[in-house]
Amino acid sequence: MARILIVDDQRNMRATLALMLRGAGHDVEEASDGDEGAERGSAGGIDVVLTDLRMGSRDGIDVLRAIKSVQPMTEVIVMTAYGTIESAVEAMRLGAFDYVQKPFSEEELLVKVGKAVEARRLVGQVALLTNEFKDRYKFENIVGRSLSVSDVLARVVRVAPTDAIVLITGESGTGKELVAKAIHANSKRADRPFVPVNCAAITETLLESELFGHAKGSFTGALSARKGLFEEADGGTFFFDEIGETPPAFQAKLLRVIQESEIRRVGENKPVKVDVRIIAATNQDLLHAIAEKRFRQDLYYRLNVARFQLPPLRERREDIPDLLTFFMEKFNKKMQKRARYREGTGAMAEALRAYDFPGNVRELEHMIEQAVALVAEDGTITADDLLPTPTSERHVVKAGAPTLAEVVDEAEKDAIERALADEGGNRERAAEKLSISPTTLWRKMTRLGISFDTKSGPP
Repeated sequence: MARILIVDDQRNMRATLALMLRGAGHDVEEASDGDEGAERGSAGGIDVVLTDLRMGSRDGIDVLRAIKSVQPMTEVIVMTAYGTIESAVEAMRLGAFDYVQKPFSEEELLVKVGKAVEARRLVGQVALLTNEFKDRYKFENIVGRSLSVSDVLARVVRVAPTDAIVLITGESGTGKELVAKAIHANSKRADRPFVPVNCAAITETLLESELFGHAKGSFTGALSARKGLFEEADGGTFFFDEIGETPPAFQAKLLRVIQESEIRRVGENKPVKVDVRIIAATNQDLLHAIAEKRFRQDLYYRLNVARFQLPPLRERREDIPDLLTFFMEKFNKKMQKRARYREGTGAMAEALRAYDFPGNVRELEHMIEQAVALVAEDGTITADDLLPTPTSERHVVKAGAPTLAEVVDEAEKDAIERALADEGGNRERAAEKLSISPTTLWRKMTRLGISFDTKSGPP
């Protein structure tokens, strides 16, 4: 079974094709025009696209170009009632897998689709996952055989040699920094610095100084001039982790840096030219943040040039066996042990399939590190060593289960409401109690829907 996208502006044709393909066991999605087809196909997760050639303002060739530019491993079959040698040659030159002329038989279509599906799987699971390929592109720490991992690796290879700004989204623990490092390692900047900054770990008051630097005497404690991290990264790659945590005022300054390729140190008016590639990452929904006025729309569009959406581990469970092997070897070597799984990797992976991994790959890594640390030198590890609570009490996947982000938001909301209650609604004292600035408290209250009972507006 494969996931197939049908792009055709004729409803009856889409319905007929969908019926044929679903009857053959495939998972089918539909797009009613070229714009919708290009957007859905470019988002990833599609094995084969079946697109009409003639459609409104955006035809099948445009759809083919758009999808292949960001999802090179997705196979595309172009179909048309206006079959010409010229259009067939153009489609194949741009990377189409095949070309079919209407009217065609169900048997002809299914044979072509079947060959495209097989080609997609071969490329995804063999070519991109060989040791030679991983060694060549420095992907040794990106583990997995799923189609989603293959898509990520293929896009890294395509995007890395350019200087395109990259936005990586996904839940915490999905490997966003690993992908950023892989992009840097395969870029023309690989011999220059890779400078990562966790925006959530730096206070608002220090963020600008840390990144842009400052002049002597520009603020209390600035006893000498200091270069910022942007200047340290000159010629290399600057990685903004948790970009969604930056305040709007800083976002405006970052937008200028991206547009002008220059920074201004705190306390100075003279601009300093910097040559850096920007990669940003976040576990937040930035469109939602834009709607809540927490993130600048113009910065979002400037960052969202090459987009990587990393899937949570619960959506690629087939990678668990490889991850188990990888982390076991890593920590056995690090701790000089010979620990092993009592029932073997396959049985261990099967035992973990019901767990939803709210912390994703990072959580699995920590589970194995802890188990190896506690077991005897050549001891065995069981599922209970990784997940000590009874299976019935674990975070088992179920309909409606809260996401990690929802759990964190609920805990944060509870802490803020308690602090406000303890301080009689005074936001300045509540912010001090929570060790955050009043502005940050106001932003969090706005995002979490906490009522401003005694005061209104930002501090």
